[in-house]
Amino acid sequence: MLRWRTLWAATALCTVPLLWQAYQSACLGQSACSGSLGDASGPSFMVDAKPCNCSSCRVELTTAVWFKERYDSAICPLLTVHSAEMDPDVLRWWLSLQGSQGHASLHGIIQHIFDIFPSPTMGAPGHSHCRTCAVVGNSGRLKGSRHGQEIDSHHCVLRMNRAPTVGFEADVGMRTTHHFMYPESAVDLQPGTHLVLVPFKVLDLQWLISAFSTGQLRYTYRRVKEHIEADRSKVLIVSPAFLKYIHDKWTQHHGKYPSTGFIALLFALHSCDQLAAYGYGSDSTGTWHHYWEQNRNAGAFRKTGVHNATFEFALIKKLADEGKISFHD
Repeated sequence: MLRWRTLWAATALCTVPLLWQAYQSACLGQSACSGSLGDASGPSFMVDAKPCNCSSCRVELTTAVWFKERYDSAICPLLTVHSAEMDPDVLRWWLSLQGSQGHASLHGIIQHIFDIFPSPTMGAPGHSHCRTCAVVGNSGRLKGSRHGQEIDSHHCVLRMNRAPTVGFEADVGMRTTHHFMYPESAVDLQPGTHLVLVPFKVLDLQWLISAFSTGQLRYTYRRVKEHIEADRSKVLIVSPAFLKYIHDKWTQHHGKYPSTGFIALLFALHSCDQLAAYGYGSDSTGTWHHYWEQNRNAGAFRKTGVHNATFEFALIKKLADEGKISFHD
């Protein structure tokens, strides 16, 4: 009996990291970081049963109660061709965010999207290295930080919205592997960079199709880019179910819905082995503004009426205190 128990325990220790690698492959796609996700040698088995190949991982098998109450390893951050059918509660909440209409055609829109863009699939080889990610927020606290070289040293570098790098390389770095955006914040991307759409309404999905084809959709609630320069083979879409999960479990209904910056950070928390956060919160004077702008009204950036930046920042600091991320001033 003891022999069988030992054999079962050994099997479980090997299975956990293998399942984790399969999950990451399914949710991130076959090449979610310019070739750095896969390893031709296949997954390795770790005797300590950590779900990654780092000396310490952002998700351990035994972890703090606070984190376990919020983190759900079963949810996939990305929309796929297999998740076109949304849970009614998710759909109802998502459609309420920015007053979406015409949701009867949603299934067809999603199917059309995956006729144009590849859907994340199973089958990517597991990675046998420690994958590190830098999530770069847009706070003015980055000015003068000299974090650029350190940011660029990570396997994946995630940025968001209109964040520029040219002219700010010393502080924010040069590399971008994943750029999170929605139509109203869209920018052209360098070849090889993943466009990660954060859809807050049905029209955002329609804009994605239009921006890579006819360019007919020019207006949502404001003027948007008619066309976008980006690699269509690297387009990813955040799942509305993942947005609701963040709203319910993490921000807990503080704000109407989470900010793009916090969504990108939670995406990385579910996708990376180790995570470093840069450029979140106010600058050294207490002013909340983008690092490429000057904002004389310190409260305007924080209190948008849609996001609760103060609450989100407190969560980020708590994640750092719990050892799940490293936070850089």
